[in-house]
Amino acid sequence: MSHHAAAAGRPLGVGILGAGPVTQAIHLPALARLGDVLEVRHIMDVDAAVASSVAARVGAKSSTSMDELLGDPDVDIVAICSPHHFHADQVIAACRAGKKAVLCEKPFAMNGGEAARISAVSAETGVPIVVGAMHTFDPGWLAAEQNWGNLPDTAHTIRSSIVLPPNARFEDFATEIVTRPAAGRPDFSDIEVIKAALQGGIMGLAIHDLPLVRRFTPDFEQVEVLQARHVRPFGYTVSLRTPSRVIELRAVMNGTWKPEWTFEAIADDSALRIDFTPSYVQAGSAVATFTRSDGSETTSFGPYGHNGYEGEWRELAGLANGTLQAQSAQTLIDDLTFALSIAEATVATGAADHANATRTAGVSA
Repeated sequence: MSHHAAAAGRPLGVGILGAGPVTQAIHLPALARLGDVLEVRHIMDVDAAVASSVAARVGAKSSTSMDELLGDPDVDIVAICSPHHFHADQVIAACRAGKKAVLCEKPFAMNGGEAARISAVSAETGVPIVVGAMHTFDPGWLAAEQNWGNLPDTAHTIRSSIVLPPNARFEDFATEIVTRPAAGRPDFSDIEVIKAALQGGIMGLAIHDLPLVRRFTPDFEQVEVLQARHVRPFGYTVSLRTPSRVIELRAVMNGTWKPEWTFEAIADDSALRIDFTPSYVQAGSAVATFTRSDGSETTSFGPYGHNGYEGEWRELAGLANGTLQAQSAQTLIDDLTFALSIAEATVATGAADHANATRTAGVSA
């Protein structure tokens, strides 16, 4: 018992692979508020100068080698904040290194094959993996979950709606998944640019809400994209359906509107609306509101004292010290498969729509 008390007195050590904007703007401030349970001990980045300057801010070691970080006995939890195509291999290496928990920024894999490999290694090593879908850790979402009753079974319409101010930082985050021409404005007459923009929109922005959508879509395996349009300069409008659900995904960057990020699930007798704060900034928790269809009753939950980024780290601490049970890796795989299939169908439908529009324009000209 006394041994356990001694261990409990020392915060768990965090090692971070990748010291870019997400690490600096999101994870370090969130971890700073949880200093009694978590402490950053090691930061790795391929750029030695970035690694050492970011590590110096938090009094951590720095290195340019993943193996050095994974071999550091002071690191209990590994956060993977590197470019997407490294995620799968780094998750697997961290599990094999015998760490207590792994956080991987989304998407944790680029295809189903990688996801299956991760799942197998997680099962074999017993290391819990958390994917950084911070909305699912937001106390506003968790309050909705406690109070929604049978809404996931009765909802007929689900909507994710995102309005962002034109902000280079948002754009970089959301599109780091696609390679963009380095200079000048994208050429929207080029079908490859449209496809990349749609892929980046779904896997960079919509992906935050797709695990939420999936919770309200029992027949999610039968999802079909009806319409997909690229919205300039950076956005999308996608209509989908399953045999029992209508799903609408929308995003736009617009200088004239205030930022807004909402998730809605609507049934005949009641509706849930969650107002999230914009991603990639530290801006407080979501607020969940339930409304009865006759307007007789509205109940709100939130805002709370912490946000989803902090919630994610609290979860990791609980998993690492054994007080929380990990969700199955299958959930993460289903979330990823759902996102990838929507992205793929969105790109195909959007490309066909673009080709038709171009042909029609050619005829009328």
